[in-house]
Amino acid sequence: MENQKKNIGKVIVDALSGIFMPVINLITAASIIKSVLILLVTFNVLSVENGIYRIFYAVSDGFFYFLPVFLAITASRTFKTDMFVSLMIPVAMLYPDILAVLEHNQPFPFLCFTVPTAVYHSSVIPVLLAVGLLHFIEIPCEKYLPDVIKGFTKPIICMCIVLPFTFLLFGPLGTWIGSGLTKLFFILYDWNGIVAGAFMGFLIQPMVVIGAHWAIVPIALNNIATQGYDIILPLVGGAVYGQAGAAFAVALKSKDKENRQIAFQSGFTAFLGVSEPALYSVNVPRFWPMIMGCIAGAVGGAITGFAGTHCVSFAFPSILTCVAFFGEGFGLFMASMFVGLVVAFLLTFFFWKEKADSEEIPTER
Repeated sequence: MENQKKNIGKVIVDALSGIFMPVINLITAASIIKSVLILLVTFNVLSVENGIYRIFYAVSDGFFYFLPVFLAITASRTFKTDMFVSLMIPVAMLYPDILAVLEHNQPFPFLCFTVPTAVYHSSVIPVLLAVGLLHFIEIPCEKYLPDVIKGFTKPIICMCIVLPFTFLLFGPLGTWIGSGLTKLFFILYDWNGIVAGAFMGFLIQPMVVIGAHWAIVPIALNNIATQGYDIILPLVGGAVYGQAGAAFAVALKSKDKENRQIAFQSGFTAFLGVSEPALYSVNVPRFWPMIMGCIAGAVGGAITGFAGTHCVSFAFPSILTCVAFFGEGFGLFMASMFVGLVVAFLLTFFFWKEKADSEEIPTER
């Protein structure tokens, strides 16, 4: 049984590596470009109307916007599906008419069901589940369809099966999870801000991994529009820097030169406020650094919850966007990010052992 668990763990790690490693340098590059642009705007070197900002922000933010397309390509290699058939899935997910209605709370009928609202841009889980399902649909298609009609009938059959699952189940999954956790957060916040901060600080990065964090975005925007401030966004600062600290610790402890380089680069982009490279390329596949980062995020969230920090304009917490959190509790908010960084680094450095994981991330040679 133990060997079976290790084999399952190795399969999961290898799958994650096969999906994310080919695009991790692009994730890192897009993150750095976006962070530099935010820095230039913050210090009034550029304005958001400037052509330089517009074009380079388009390539950096656009990469994350169309991330499902890139993941469909890498997932097709991992799950051994037809790449072009796989690409039909994110094409449907990101079609402007679909995004216009589903991302603006306008569900529509499909078959005997109603397609739930969901966020598809920048999403991860829906396309991976869909391509994984596609693998099993293609097997009988390849086996039983006559060669003379297989070329066009296989995509039709696959889409008729995969797309209903994608829009009725896989896509809304992250939204359902995020909405449920957000409701639980407000119940906890009404009871105790420190506990609510620890709750959100621990869970926000796992929510990022499955795309559930988008559920808090409209809530935060509505809070700022109606109340002039938001209480959720400040709580996640320690979590972002927790993932950075964990990645830095992995960079110091890893024996593989390429893994060290990837971990350091990912930690640096998380330090600038973009945690996805650290999550996908370093911490999630190794599992325990991810947990250490979440624990540190809970500590940082508890500090911010105690401080009662508010966010007066929409911004994900980072050293570059800290001006949005200026006011009551600002000092402890900054301390929460530092604490998250240090706690995650120390926990990962002293308690994570490279050989303890089911398998290290295999790098492309």
